Amino acid sequence: MDVGATLAKLATRRPGGEFSFDLLPAGALETVARGIRDLSPGSVGLTGCGAGRLEQQLDLPTRRFIEFEAWGAGAHQLLSAQPTGTREPYLLVSLGTGTSILRVAEGHALRLGGTALGGGTILGLGVALTGCKSYEELCRLAQRGKRGNVDLLVSDIYKPNEIPLPGEITAACFGNLARWLTPQSDEAGTAEAIDPSRREDLAAAVMGLVGENVALICAGLARGAETERVVYGGATLLENPTLVAILTNVTSMLGLTPVLLPQGGFTGAVGALELAANSDRAGRAPSVHLRPDG
Repeated sequence: MDVGATLAKLATRRPGGEFSFDLLPAGALETVARGIRDLSPGSVGLTGCGAGRLEQQLDLPTRRFIEFEAWGAGAHQLLSAQPTGTREPYLLVSLGTGTSILRVAEGHALRLGGTALGGGTILGLGVALTGCKSYEELCRLAQRGKRGNVDLLVSDIYKPNEIPLPGEITAACFGNLARWLTPQSDEAGTAEAIDPSRREDLAAAVMGLVGENVALICAGLARGAETERVVYGGATLLENPTLVAILTNVTSMLGLTPVLLPQGGFTGAVGALELAANSDRAGRAPSVHLRPDG
């Protein structure tokens, strides 16, 4: 279980090696704990910022792991089944409520940096701007949006070939909104502020704000870390094709190879599971935390 600031990600492996996955609200820890107890697991691996709180709700053998360690182990497990394998080194990007960026090499994950831009930004800013009631609604809305009605593009301020940059590159996130704040005269000579944006455009622009900046930060860190592959995962990418497209397109444009983790929203949970299983096989005694009532 990877208990984040917003979501609790559950990975279960049954006899025979088959994985199953589930998402639960991180704020309802008793519900999460009840769901784990109902599975009657042989062992439980925990990670994430809420792992300690959940551990106190369980009367089961548990092992708790640092988030970055769990992410490294989970990415290795998820990539090992892919044709490209786990060629190291690579940059591992955890897109959760915020974003952490790790360098994975020789089986070890080292955090290089991160950004406060992430799923929390998308949900908080997106809801404030569009009135959406859920993350899922916001992602669907963004698919229909046109960022050019909100963002200022290079082509909006430079003529073709006037500067050595593609016209479709963003010059300023949300910069086009500043233009309609300046009153413009209509045919009758009446000064009127014109807002060209729609809810779907605002939703798409929020995805662009987060996606482009995360990809740019990753590119800088990747070059400094002498890596060419950028592996993206995290619950923020689940059912979010707009953000996925922005991340992969910008990463490729910057000369790097983007890789999307299969079931990447559950990378930390898979890693905690793998680390707990490895500890069990090594014969180390698990820690047991009892609830206050027993």
